[in-house]
Amino acid sequence: MSNIGLIIEERSRDIGDFLVGRLIPFRKKRMIGPFIFIDHMGPTQLGPSKYMDVDQHPHMGLSTLTFMLEGDIIHEDSLGTHQRISPGSVNWMTAGKGVTHTERTPEDLRNGKVFTAHGYQIWVALPIALEDMDPEFHHIDAKDLPQWKEGNTQFKLVAGEGYGKKSPVPVHSPLFMVEVINQEAYTLNVNGMLKGEIGICIVEGGIEACGETVEKGNILVSKVEDTCNINLKPNTHLLLFGGEPFPEERYIYWNFVSSDQEKLESAKKAWAEKLFPMMENDETYVPLPS
Repeated sequence: MSNIGLIIEERSRDIGDFLVGRLIPFRKKRMIGPFIFIDHMGPTQLGPSKYMDVDQHPHMGLSTLTFMLEGDIIHEDSLGTHQRISPGSVNWMTAGKGVTHTERTPEDLRNGKVFTAHGYQIWVALPIALEDMDPEFHHIDAKDLPQWKEGNTQFKLVAGEGYGKKSPVPVHSPLFMVEVINQEAYTLNVNGMLKGEIGICIVEGGIEACGETVEKGNILVSKVEDTCNINLKPNTHLLLFGGEPFPEERYIYWNFVSSDQEKLESAKKAWAEKLFPMMENDETYVPLPS
């Protein structure tokens, strides 16, 4: 997914052990572990006259993690990949030194019927030593991701390591992303279960932490590893994410991430001059923002 639009930074606030804001980056917190950008797609109704058609655009210096909750997408890229992603599965594209891709509604869903598209597009910055690696693409089916239950609360390890388990998604630095869905009120324990900075994205429902109630659409960022208890309201859906932060700052311009601002300038010039690896049989092109 392309960061084509602007992100309006919401007010962030401090509630004790946590910072609260909407998506990242936000004003008080630019990254959570190696996670540098989160885009919440939908939920939105598609069809019959409105479909997802994100034209060819570039990425550099990051991995994209696409995680759909509803609806399917076809991913194609300059590596020759053609991959459908369905809810619960993971598309993991490592851009490295440069890649281009598109994301579109599958042809079989362009049938005149209305359906819901809902998911998250997440960017994970690469360690400095791998910022210029060759691009890669990996798809992991939902059935291949570690899943378990505690009472009526369901857990899925989407990426990285956590709760004593490891996801098959081939990440490039210590991180985690865990989906949590509960039916009844539940007290979530993260102490000793997850390493590094911890973000909590509230997809549905709400939580109580440090005496404050936080509703869906917000992200909490833990300021300490031994956080206060996180009490989930009934029928809450969370994404836990984070990991070990990098010692160096990362810079973003459009769809490019780098520890070196000169590399961002070079990437801007390369895309403007169409020097990036381009897809075969796709003439679309998203121009560099002015």
